[in-house]
Amino acid sequence: MLSQCGGHMKYIRLYADAAGESHWEDVAIDLEERSFAPPAKAIEISPPEQATQTRFLRLRAGWDEPVHPTPVRQKLICLQGEVEVTASDGEKRRIGKGDVWHMEDKHGKGHHTRVTSSEDFESVIIQYD
Repeated sequence: MLSQCGGHMKYIRLYADAAGESHWEDVAIDLEERSFAPPAKAIEISPPEQATQTRFLRLRAGWDEPVHPTPVRQKLICLQGEVEVTASDGEKRRIGKGDVWHMEDKHGKGHHTRVTSSEDFESVIIQYD
């Protein structure tokens, strides 16, 4: 979920520990006021992250996948619809319009995702590996 909270924003991170169990974590993104696109006024912006590619993804309404780890480190930004994602430790999170989900569970037990909305789930994915 990308939301404002004071001088920073946040997203949710799904990662695997050394034993391969996946867990959720809320991560704060620090924002710094600086000139980004002169001559426009200074804005609040985060440090850059190097990415390798961007993709668009659609999961049809009713889609329900088998448990799996993420193939690469990636951030998913939800454009429409909603999914419920269950980490291997049992904790569930709902990802909906405007939410940002960072996936790092590349090894271990992985996670389960299913579309819970009556509409298709559509997103943009930014990949890092």
